[in-house]
Amino acid sequence: MLGAESTPSASSASSSTQQLGASSAEGLSGQRQRIAAIDIGTNSTHLLVASVDTTLRTFSIVQAEKSTTRLGERDPESGELTAEAMQRGVETLRRFRDLAASHAVEQVVTAATSAVREAPNGRDFLQRIQDVLGLEVDLVSGPEEARLIYLGVLSGMSFGDRPHLLLDIGGGSTELILADGRDARALTSTRVGAVRLQRDFVKDDPIPPQRRAFLQAFIQGSLEPAVDKVHRRIKPGEIPVLVATSGTAMAIGALAASEDDRPPLKLHGYRVSRQRLDRVVEKLVAMTPEQRRELSPINDRRAEIIVPGALILQTTMQMLGVDELALSERALREGLIVDWMLRHGLLEDRFSFQSSIRQRTVIHQVQRFAVNQRRAERVALHALSLYDNTHGVMHHDDGQGRELLWAAAMLHSCGQHINLSAYHKHSWYLIRHGELLGYSEAEHLMVAAIARYHRRSLPKKRHESWQAITTREHRRLVSEMALLLRLAAALDRRPEPVVGSLRVSAAPGELQLELIPERLNQNLSLEQWSLESCADVVWEASGMKLMIRVQG
Repeated sequence: MLGAESTPSASSASSSTQQLGASSAEGLSGQRQRIAAIDIGTNSTHLLVASVDTTLRTFSIVQAEKSTTRLGERDPESGELTAEAMQRGVETLRRFRDLAASHAVEQVVTAATSAVREAPNGRDFLQRIQDVLGLEVDLVSGPEEARLIYLGVLSGMSFGDRPHLLLDIGGGSTELILADGRDARALTSTRVGAVRLQRDFVKDDPIPPQRRAFLQAFIQGSLEPAVDKVHRRIKPGEIPVLVATSGTAMAIGALAASEDDRPPLKLHGYRVSRQRLDRVVEKLVAMTPEQRRELSPINDRRAEIIVPGALILQTTMQMLGVDELALSERALREGLIVDWMLRHGLLEDRFSFQSSIRQRTVIHQVQRFAVNQRRAERVALHALSLYDNTHGVMHHDDGQGRELLWAAAMLHSCGQHINLSAYHKHSWYLIRHGELLGYSEAEHLMVAAIARYHRRSLPKKRHESWQAITTREHRRLVSEMALLLRLAAALDRRPEPVVGSLRVSAAPGELQLELIPERLNQNLSLEQWSLESCADVVWEASGMKLMIRVQG
């Protein structure tokens, strides 16, 4: 990129670490436990190996694997799982069992969904798995599948105060859930899925207009009971957020994101408008399977079933009357891990980890990057004190910036172990490419940028970190929060605390800071000098004159 600042490379930032937040508890050893989750779906079988932190009540994904087993290709006459499909399933599960064992997992939790529960010989298949591989597989019902999806999505996305509609389009069924952070209000599972529609109704591809109209009518009729149920449970005045998860949704989201000038690094939390979704669907419907295989987000098997899946997504969106959806990378697999944690007393309730998800994901990164947590907490405390006492003078934020400022303060020094002199640039890179669950893509970028601009130069147009902030409002927020963090970090000059608290007096054109020592008559000349060195930047950025004094 012409004129952009260079970004440091760090291998530790390339691994995708995921976590959920949870309630605190006492009496735990703090040791990690390895758990594996296997989701036996209609089209694919997935494995997750998770490392569960029993103190933080979080989990990290150690390894994720997927195999296209195509269990949904059942015998057209009897509806039974075919011998070939079952053999593919057993071979995949054998590999997954051995891979999980190599990670020394303590337990493997499993779930078999639509294809197995509907097949007349589904239970025979599960018995074969137990006899041959020693794996006991849970055959979950439609509502239980929906509940596990809810737990998985909840573990990686902040619901706030708004209800969410969760849509998971599988190969054999579609789950639609109405939920908030405390509980699921409606759990529905409908026997309409991408593999099922492709198998039963798609004979010609591209699909002729008449067949497409029939498919849309069939989807609408199938989903009407589920949509009616969730509509009845939406309270007056509520505007739910639609969240889509599954391979179909992620592939369509990737195609939509490819139209952006700056496609997101991660699709989790990415938002797709109904207009953009419609454009992607029209493009896919007109293509042959061979043409769809040429699209990078779509593999060979996905190319065959993406159109029926896309029509389910499009039709559901129309029926719900929503204009935008958000993508979630988390679903049933992560839900199995959360459910295991709930059943083993590692989570007290669902809402406890939902309510603190942002804090826990930040602390997880603090530990991952070996940040001095005590010093980071001191900087964060000073930053929030400045925020609370300078509203209307140093910033005009409505509350969003406070959480972003706290996160940036906790992580602002994470790049110090790479390069001390330019650590703010390395901190930006590590935060930008790390995992911050519960934060949108835009918020994630802002946290990284606040940390980037807490020292040295103010933002410049040529900086990659500044170019990534696309809206004027977000740039204003970053500038204001970064200035507050700059002042808070200027007080962190020594390993041990010497500044007990700040007394802040803000008026138009002048900011007065009084440093109150930790102990009586303590010398704070170093901290006073450090703050005074920020005066020119404060003046340039805000037009405020900075005045510093020490109590006593």
